[in-house]
Amino acid sequence: MKNLSRALMLFLWMDCSVAQSNTMLSYVSLDEAAQQIIEGTYDKVLGAQTEIINGQEVHIIKVITPDGRIRYYRIEAETGQNFNETHS
Repeated sequence: MKNLSRALMLFLWMDCSVAQSNTMLSYVSLDEAAQQIIEGTYDKVLGAQTEIINGQEVHIIKVITPDGRIRYYRIEAETGQNFNETHS
C-alpha cells in the first residue's frame, strides 16, 4: 500500500510538471512577439510593452511602417496569436 501511495504521488507530480512545461513552451516573450511582427517587413519597432487585458497577458507592439504610418499589434503572450490589430 505504501508503494502504491508513493507511485501515485510520483505520477501526480510528473503530470503537473509536464503540464507546466507545456504551458511554458507556448509562452511568447515580448522580444519574440516584436520579432514576429517585424520579420519579413521593413517596419521598425517604436515601442513594446506587456499589459493585462481581460485577465490575459498581452504584448502591445508599436511600429512605424515604411510609408510613415503608426501601427499597433496586440499579441497574446500565451499563444503568440495576433488577436487585435489596430491602425492609426
